[in-house]
Amino acid sequence: MFTNFIRSLLLTALFSFIAPIFLVGGFLLCLTLVGYIPGLQVITENIASPILHFLATFGSGSSVHGLLVICLTWSFVGVLFDIYVYYRCQILRLDS
Repeated sequence: MFTNFIRSLLLTALFSFIAPIFLVGGFLLCLTLVGYIPGLQVITENIASPILHFLATFGSGSSVHGLLVICLTWSFVGVLFDIYVYYRCQILRLDS
C-alpha cells in the first residue's frame, strides 16, 4: 500500500511539473508560429514580451528560471492535493 502511495506521489509531481511547461511553452510556440505570418510579427512580439517579463520576475531576470520556479510550485501543490486525496480515501474507507 505504501508503494502505491509513493508511486502516486511521484507521478503527480511529474505531471504537475510538466503541465506548466507544456502550457506556457505551447502558447509561446504558437505565438512564434503565428509571428511568421506577414503583418502579425509585431502583435505576437507584443503578446510574448509581457509573458517573458512575468516569467523573468520569478526567475531573478531569467524567464527559464522563472518557468522552473512556477513548475516546482505547481508540482508541490499537486503533491499536496494527492496527499489530501489519499488521506480522505483512508478516512472514508475506515468509516464504511
